[in-house]
Amino acid sequence: MIMLDTHIWVWWVHGDSHLTQTQMEAIAAHEEDVIGVSAISCWEIAKLVEYGRLELPCPLEEWFEQALSYPGMHLLPLTPEIAIESTRLPGKFHRDPVDQIIVATARVSNCPLVTSDQRILNYPHVVTIR
Repeated sequence: MIMLDTHIWVWWVHGDSHLTQTQMEAIAAHEEDVIGVSAISCWEIAKLVEYGRLELPCPLEEWFEQALSYPGMHLLPLTPEIAIESTRLPGKFHRDPVDQIIVATARVSNCPLVTSDQRILNYPHVVTIR
């Protein structure tokens, strides 16, 4: 299993050229397995649309239905274990609660996180694919 950061999920669904070759290969390699996305990513996308920072080609409900139907896609729930882990991340991690939950989800799920977020890439306590 791999897990997608919110921006990677959006880029993948939209075929965005920001995805690196390594990221595309990792996603393609897991389409027969599990590609996880945190439930908090749904909230983050909805908020970005609300604030006008993200424009989708269709209504949110339709976008989520399509984006979650991709091969291998699994919505990973926000469990009490993940909530607790997000408050106990080892070392220094920035204070963005969405990133804390995403990193905690990857750690609890014991899977690499596909991301281009430099703050997460610099964090040594989560395995990443850049």
